[in-house]
Amino acid sequence: MDQKDPPSTAALPVQATGQTRQGRWMSLRRGLRWQSTWAAVAVVAVALLTGGMLLLQTLESALVAGTDGFLRTKVQDVAALIKSQDAEEASLAVAGTANKDPLVQIIDAGGRVIGASEPRLLQAPLTSQRPAAGQAGTDKVHAPGLLGDGDERYLVVLGVDDEGSAYWVLAGRTIQPQSDTVRIVTWYLLVAMPLLLGLVAWSVHFLVGRSLRLVDTIRTQVSHIGAGRLSERVDVPATGDELQALAATMNSMLDRIEAADQRQRQFVSDASHELRGPITTLRTGLDISAADPTGETWQGMQPVLAEETQRLQVLVEDLLTLSKADDEGAAVRREDVDLDDVLATELRRIKATSTHRIVADLVPARVVGDPVRLGQAFRNVLDNADRHASGTIAVKLSVTVQAVLVIIDDDGPPVPVADRERIFGRFVRLDESRSRGQGGSGLGLAITRGVIEAHGGRVTAAETPQGWCRFEISLPPKARQPADRTADMRHKR
Repeated sequence: MDQKDPPSTAALPVQATGQTRQGRWMSLRRGLRWQSTWAAVAVVAVALLTGGMLLLQTLESALVAGTDGFLRTKVQDVAALIKSQDAEEASLAVAGTANKDPLVQIIDAGGRVIGASEPRLLQAPLTSQRPAAGQAGTDKVHAPGLLGDGDERYLVVLGVDDEGSAYWVLAGRTIQPQSDTVRIVTWYLLVAMPLLLGLVAWSVHFLVGRSLRLVDTIRTQVSHIGAGRLSERVDVPATGDELQALAATMNSMLDRIEAADQRQRQFVSDASHELRGPITTLRTGLDISAADPTGETWQGMQPVLAEETQRLQVLVEDLLTLSKADDEGAAVRREDVDLDDVLATELRRIKATSTHRIVADLVPARVVGDPVRLGQAFRNVLDNADRHASGTIAVKLSVTVQAVLVIIDDDGPPVPVADRERIFGRFVRLDESRSRGQGGSGLGLAITRGVIEAHGGRVTAAETPQGWCRFEISLPPKARQPADRTADMRHKR
């Protein structure tokens, strides 16, 4: 009996992953599309209902306003006739009117109709409203048994006081055309509203779906960009809207990621190259020393190994400092720092170890920052000057309203103009022929720039008028009151 081959399991994870991704996208698209659609429909429905109700009320009021004014004039005329003559004469006048529009009734205090524009209106009052004398009231009635039709009529009732006798004059007119007009408009609104809501729902659903398709395209392209494909970019749609801005922003972010990745790879490569030298020297020295049972080789290699160990320690510390500088969470301390004291400490150190002539011109200066990091920055520049100077190093500290300026000059060759920015890069040595032991690790100036910029300042390479090498460091000064400056001067003395 033949057995069927089992289904390949290798394709299952891919298929499952694809289905899961598609399911997530469909769920997201369905959620966003329907949420946007229902939100738009709800807002438009509320707006239409509110606007429709206001429209109907306004329309009804406008249609009835003319009838109300006409009827009020009529009841006032009849009331004036009652007061000028009497109720009986007014009843005869109303009954003898040729124009039977509007309908008129005169009602006495007993609720009897004593006068009417038509005989059938003498049977009963059209309304039970009885406003006070001089006051008017309104009502809408259907009286098919009395009036012979089912039309709706608008009534105005006015209270009249004639020498202590109470009467009510009632005038009415049909408003069936107005009611029909309002009813027709209402039906139009009821029919048009679902159609309009359907059009809004379709439009929003279509537009959001089209936007999400573009978003899905961008998302798919970004998902395919991995560590080995950082040079790829997403397509920027020519829509002229937020989607185009999103794609452009995504490409800008990928540019930054690619640049950061390249810097990181270069940093790792340079660091590995720098570490390989002292480690190789240490390993070779240890192997040679171990092979000599007399110990004489060890005695000769010990100074070399100690120097390489110290160099390796300095290099590791510099790398750690740069790593912390790259970490966005790493921040320098913020405290009041007497910059002249920090610089004086570093000058005492360099004078104790240097064979060059050191000239210093310092004035009191205060900044806000980290004294340890600032001292490290000055030390790196001074060490660089000590390596390249021919005989003299000059340091000047000055203060202006805008900045605290530190100038460090040495009578060595200046940095070429083309290299004055590159020199602050990592592992950069302008004189490649020098040994690494004499020329340093190439990290000192990079650390200096990172520290100074973290304090809101800047460091640049320049040339003095007499052709010396110059480094200028500027930092923002701390704002102080005159009393603080006086106290500082007394402290310096």
